[in-house]
Amino acid sequence: MTMNRVVRLKSRPVGMVKRDDFEIADEPLPEPGEGEFRVKVEYVSLDPAMRGWISPGKSYVPPVELGAVMRSFAAGIVDQSNHPDYKPGDAVAGMLGVQHYALSKGERCFKVDPSKAPLERWIGGLGMPGQTAYFGLLEIGTPQPGETVVVSAASGAVGSLVGQIARIKGARAVGIAGGPEKCRYVVEELGFDACVDYKGGNLAEELKAACPDGIDVYFENVGGEILDAVLARMNMFGRIPVCGLISAYNSTEPVPGPVNFRSILVNRLTVRGFIVFDFQDKMAEANEKLGTWHAEGKLKMREDVREGGVDAFPDVLNLLYTGGNLGKLVLKL
Repeated sequence: MTMNRVVRLKSRPVGMVKRDDFEIADEPLPEPGEGEFRVKVEYVSLDPAMRGWISPGKSYVPPVELGAVMRSFAAGIVDQSNHPDYKPGDAVAGMLGVQHYALSKGERCFKVDPSKAPLERWIGGLGMPGQTAYFGLLEIGTPQPGETVVVSAASGAVGSLVGQIARIKGARAVGIAGGPEKCRYVVEELGFDACVDYKGGNLAEELKAACPDGIDVYFENVGGEILDAVLARMNMFGRIPVCGLISAYNSTEPVPGPVNFRSILVNRLTVRGFIVFDFQDKMAEANEKLGTWHAEGKLKMREDVREGGVDAFPDVLNLLYTGGNLGKLVLKL
């Protein structure tokens, strides 16, 4: 008898996520009701925001309830359907959760074309991370030709695309990443103009050398000391789209604000937090542009696919917070 292996949230993590924070078990296979379809999930997206989703504090979405299936974007194949727009065999991506089989009514779920890109890419560069990079940089950062764009977590799912889109728009792209291997990848494979190793021991000086004319746009993914170093180099009327603050996600104590906060006033900076769903009405535009640039070879995408199925979820998730992944982190079921 086919069963559904499911990851459910058992307790609120303190600090780094632990396996005991989740319950992983086999459950009866869910049957689609009227207007529903069932997806056999093949790939699960692991995103830094997941740590916030399982915390009790106020956020842009309600936290995952204790006992609920762990929230996640995922991709798979429809295997049974009572929905007029989805039929067995359709490839889909959407908010399906960390489980082998998921039911959906089509909300926040869309068809994808595996003939144009691998299935896992539709939850990466051609999915939510790609849309996040597109809107955060172009709608908030508004880079102009010749300006300098800096992005932290530059080898990750969002950051890797931010720098490439900046280059497409005629700007200079500088990444910040952890370790020589990631920095080489950002420059040699993704085509950034430079990349600073924040683990190298002299972030401020290396950032100054990489950005001799200052920084016009900073795409923020990390926060903490990296944000302070960047604030010291921002140009007048610079823009800072705030996508994430990953350095604080597992903190057990209140996180201090940036030391260089004064730069926001002195340089008349625009700092705006955002989530991708703020731009829901422009999704078709982003998808068309991302797909075209990818097909033309202007936008390179890389997935870091890990094996182990749903049982590996807690351990693989922590790779996001220790710098253990290179590219979009995906769990294969």
